[in-house]
Amino acid sequence: MDRMIFVNLPTENLDAANTFYGALGFRRNPDFSNDDASAWEISGSIWLMSLRAEFYGSFMRNGDEPCFGSGKREVMNGLSCTTREEVDALTAAASRNGGSVYRAAEEQFPGMYGSAVLDPDGHAWELIYLEVPQES
Repeated sequence: MDRMIFVNLPTENLDAANTFYGALGFRRNPDFSNDDASAWEISGSIWLMSLRAEFYGSFMRNGDEPCFGSGKREVMNGLSCTTREEVDALTAAASRNGGSVYRAAEEQFPGMYGSAVLDPDGHAWELIYLEVPQES
């Protein structure tokens, strides 16, 4: 079995996070969701856990606290897209559903097109399309 990746992010407003991630097309799994958390399936092996800040804090130790939009970024999660149009569509969906554009869509390198958005809590997501040459 392939290893799974669980991205755990704190939120100050679970309803706003639910609206945002639902608009990106992630599938919410009610079996692992409740009033404190929402489990989002991004792909078969990648999941996002959006956790109320207080609940998220219960997993932390040594006096650590959740970080929200402080102007410092510990991580920028990258999500692959199948086309340039999907990058543009997800960027627009993010900004219409409680998020904001962090970096407008652009050609970053030849064959690499992407943008970055912030969720309602300021967590950064990069949306990336890679034009991979076909082998002949």
